[in-house]
Amino acid sequence: MAHPDPAAPRLAALAALLADDTRAAFCLALLDGRAWTAGELARHASVAPSTASEHLHRLVAGGLLAEERQGRHRYLRLADERAAHLVEDLAARVVPGSPARPPRTLAAASADSALARGRTCYDHLAGRLGLAITDAMSARGLLERDTGFALTRDGVDWFTALGIALTPRSRRPLVRSCLDWTERRPHLAGLAGAALCRHMLDVGWCVRIGTGRAVRATAAGERALLEHLGIEPATLR
Repeated sequence: MAHPDPAAPRLAALAALLADDTRAAFCLALLDGRAWTAGELARHASVAPSTASEHLHRLVAGGLLAEERQGRHRYLRLADERAAHLVEDLAARVVPGSPARPPRTLAAASADSALARGRTCYDHLAGRLGLAITDAMSARGLLERDTGFALTRDGVDWFTALGIALTPRSRRPLVRSCLDWTERRPHLAGLAGAALCRHMLDVGWCVRIGTGRAVRATAAGERALLEHLGIEPATLR
C-alpha cells in the first residue's frame, strides 16, 4: 500500500543512514571539510576496513557522502554544504539531551576543549572563535540578524577591504546561520563564512591543530581580529 506522504519513506531512509555509531562518526569527522581515505576513516572509528567499506558505500549511495578515486586511493567527503549542515544541526540537537560522558583521558579532555575553542564546521568557523567573529560582525553593523543572517552594505565592503572575494560560484546563499553544537547559538556560514575561514587559514590568522577539526587563532590572527573586529585576544584562548 502506498504511503499517504511519499516523502516519509525517503526521510526514514535518510535518518537510517545516521542511525549507526560508525556512520555517524564518519560524518562528524568529515565536518572538518577535508577528504579522508577509507582507511583513515576506518582507523578513526576503530573498525575493520571491510566494515568501513560497507558503511561508506551506504553513505555514498544515500547521498550524504561523495567519493573520488586517485590511483588506488579512495577519498570520501561530505557531499555538499547541505549534508554538512544536516550533520552539524543534528549534533547540536542531540548533544544537550545525551547522558553525561566525561572524557576518559587527559588527551580526550584536551581535544574536547580545543574543539570548543575553535573548529571548522565543514568549511566555516565554529566554536567560540566562530561565535566571537559572528557577534563582533553583528555589533559593528556588518551582519544583520533580525530575520536570519544578512550582510549589510558595510559588511560587503568589509570583506572587499580584506581582499576576500564573495563572487557566487553556485546557488549557495551568501550568508546563513548554522547552529553551533557547543555554544548553542548560531554562527556565520554560507559563502561568506567559507570565504572568511579560507582566508584566515591561507594568511595564517588561524591554524589547524593536529589532523582533526580543531583550529586556533595565531598571534597574527589575534592582532588582526582585534584590529578588524575589536575581538579581545583573551576571549579566543
